[in-house]
Amino acid sequence: MANFALIAIAILVGYVLQRFKIFPQETSNILNKYIIYIPLPAIILLQVPKLTFSFDVLIPTIIAWLVMGISAIIVLFFSKVLSWSREVTGSLLLVAILTNSSIMGIPIIELYLGSESLPYVLIYDQLGTFLALAAYGTFVTAYYSSSGNIHPKVIVKKIVTFPSFIALMFALALLGQEFNPLITEVLTKFANTLVPVALVAVGLQLQFKLPKDDLQPLSIALLIKLILAPLIAYGICILFDWYNLAGKTSIFEAGMAPMITAGAIASMAGLAPRLSTAIVGYGIIFSFLTTYIISILI
Repeated sequence: MANFALIAIAILVGYVLQRFKIFPQETSNILNKYIIYIPLPAIILLQVPKLTFSFDVLIPTIIAWLVMGISAIIVLFFSKVLSWSREVTGSLLLVAILTNSSIMGIPIIELYLGSESLPYVLIYDQLGTFLALAAYGTFVTAYYSSSGNIHPKVIVKKIVTFPSFIALMFALALLGQEFNPLITEVLTKFANTLVPVALVAVGLQLQFKLPKDDLQPLSIALLIKLILAPLIAYGICILFDWYNLAGKTSIFEAGMAPMITAGAIASMAGLAPRLSTAIVGYGIIFSFLTTYIISILI
């Protein structure tokens, strides 16, 4: 319940600050930059070195990457058919693909599937969503935030200088290693600021009245993230006969709300900030209903 309360209160605080114009208009951009440059790398450095690879991690990991890959293809299909701009396409390739696998995933899945599902939640989060955020998210941000003729060198430079990618490279080099307790404590304190700051930033940018041009990509993003993604995960489980606890956990994870950090990255990179924030905000609200429906169906 504490996680749900934090989500609701932090978004409300940001929205109130926005409505009463208490903070300057650029505050949300500043908060998003803080997220990308400080707590996100801290989390990567804390969590990635703890990863271990074994057969047990394959099911949630494979499902996570297949769901993200197929969902990305669907986004690109809609982008082509509906002639979306680069900014809108880049936005949806982040917020309609990356899932809120830990902040909302842990309490919701524990509620419906019990505490024995949590190891699979963490596997889906760490080897799926988290690595995708650092690698795939960096590429999408670099590629779609560039304008004009895009040279491969420009994309490579943006990727290798992006904070989360740098942190990921350090973290992978430290697999199996432990930091000094003092360093761990400092990184943990920075990492713990990500969720409340990101949620307040969402509230600061949340608009309930959106321009008509935003309604179409918003609806499609929520369709992909909250409905099609868990259906894809369900299909994969049936196809490979993975309809066990690991598979059911992965179906729930696939259907979670959009990742808050993905929205922050999209906003910071100028990828349709208003739309990105709306998808995250409305996605969180509607996901309480859609995950309840998933719990009934599976």
